[in-house]
Amino acid sequence: MTNKEIANSFRTLAAIMELHGENQFKIRSYSNAYITLRKWEQPLVEMTTDEIAAIKGVGKAIQGKIQELLTEGEMATLKKYQDQTPEGIQEMLQIKGFGPKKISVIWKDMGIETVGELLYACNENRLIELKGFGQKTQTDLKNKLEYFLQSQGKFHFATLEKPALELIEQLKTQLPNAKITLTGAIRRCAPILDQIELLIASNESISNIFETDLLQLQEEHHNYFQAQTATDLPVRIYTCSLTEYGSKLFRYTAHPDFLTAFIEAFPAIDFKNIAEETTIFDKVQLPFLAPELRESEYGVNLLQSNQIPKLIEEKEIKGVLHTHTTYSDGLHTLDDMCTYAKELDYEYIGITDHSKSAFYANGLKEDRLLEQFAAIDALNDKLDNFTVFKGIESDILNDGSLDYPEDILKQFDFIIASVHSNLRMDKTKATARLIAAIENPYTKILGHPTGRLLLSREGYPLDHLKVIDACAANGVAIELNANPYRLDLDWTWIPYALEKGVLIAINPDAHSKEGIHDIHFGTLAARKGGLTKEACLNSLNKEEFAAWLRK
Repeated sequence: MTNKEIANSFRTLAAIMELHGENQFKIRSYSNAYITLRKWEQPLVEMTTDEIAAIKGVGKAIQGKIQELLTEGEMATLKKYQDQTPEGIQEMLQIKGFGPKKISVIWKDMGIETVGELLYACNENRLIELKGFGQKTQTDLKNKLEYFLQSQGKFHFATLEKPALELIEQLKTQLPNAKITLTGAIRRCAPILDQIELLIASNESISNIFETDLLQLQEEHHNYFQAQTATDLPVRIYTCSLTEYGSKLFRYTAHPDFLTAFIEAFPAIDFKNIAEETTIFDKVQLPFLAPELRESEYGVNLLQSNQIPKLIEEKEIKGVLHTHTTYSDGLHTLDDMCTYAKELDYEYIGITDHSKSAFYANGLKEDRLLEQFAAIDALNDKLDNFTVFKGIESDILNDGSLDYPEDILKQFDFIIASVHSNLRMDKTKATARLIAAIENPYTKILGHPTGRLLLSREGYPLDHLKVIDACAANGVAIELNANPYRLDLDWTWIPYALEKGVLIAINPDAHSKEGIHDIHFGTLAARKGGLTKEACLNSLNKEEFAAWLRK
């Protein structure tokens, strides 16, 4: 074990003890040991116990812990504290500029235990009113968390989409005669990505793209380059000639499961050296299959049965459902959210602040709820050709009931029922809880069904078939939460929902004006599951949506 590794063990011990509010004298001594040992030139492994103890600021007690590390490979005291601390909290200690005191607050006061949950809390403005935080601190922390997650080698689609498109435009100026396209998982709009993938088709050398600061070449392989952007994002660049561009784009776009099934379905056809991707589908005499559907054998089945759906497009979404304002934990006022949605040419908005049990999000008690109703009435009088619907995101309580008495529930235009607490139920209890909420006559939409947070929280286990069946039986729509950290309902369950006639609502869960734009990511995810305009709840115009609510 190196001196640096030993020193880092003491830094971790000091931080984790501070997290648990332990003796400040001991914490300071371990911090000092870290500072001393990381600069110590002679390898500790080559020194005697007496020599180590004689180092200024070490002494017998710390020397004993060093000896443990050298002989056992671990330190008992450190392991004891690590066993008492969730793994996600320990991860937070690695984030530069985010110290134990602040971590302790978000852990013990908010119950947050993973980096992803904390990032989502920042996204929902949960930290602004927290002691020792505020808007500026929250924004700074959000940037640190995003950088930390990027460094772990996995990315939300939303993190890579914009830089990938910008990179293509920059490369086109350097390679004006080339065809440059997204490929791989990012072209399929997969929710989680490993890297940006591009295909460059050119009959000329492309080596000049590595001669500027735009891309740094890391490895060269026979059919691709591995590189990094100036902001350390990984990029894989496949290359081919212009005459084989269609073949290679098809091959590199497809998930291996789809590609295998496709080749088996059409074994006698040669797909090599094809210049345009559409020609491949012409060869099998079938319509073009959108890249989003090329994930599995399901896409091949759609082709073979000639039942390719006309996928939903973002421009077909007419209304914004699931939005939060300053009445609960939103960043912008009711007026701001409604006006902005109208400016974006939506026909209606559903205001769904948090219900009263969501104390962590400033949930609305009855008096403030009635105040908001009056404000919505005033807005509807003021805004022409635009409707504001009165909604709530009601917490689903432990027994599956909603969060207000019936005399309040019946005053809403619609209710999104969501789970936000007690996420550790087993599959049977969690499923029964959701079905109870679905069967409540006031529930119109089931919100983010599993409660998952991509890259940080799996969500609670559910019997998806039973939940979707219950929605079908009760005329309840299911939300595809468009926030790129959620994208829940997962797109893989959309085909079953369509089979059962359950409508899908692509909802931004917007906690700010800008959050409304997350409908973009929800639409891309919905397309992967084959969602059409006809099966999307908020592709209804405002009159049709109002009629659906009255059913």
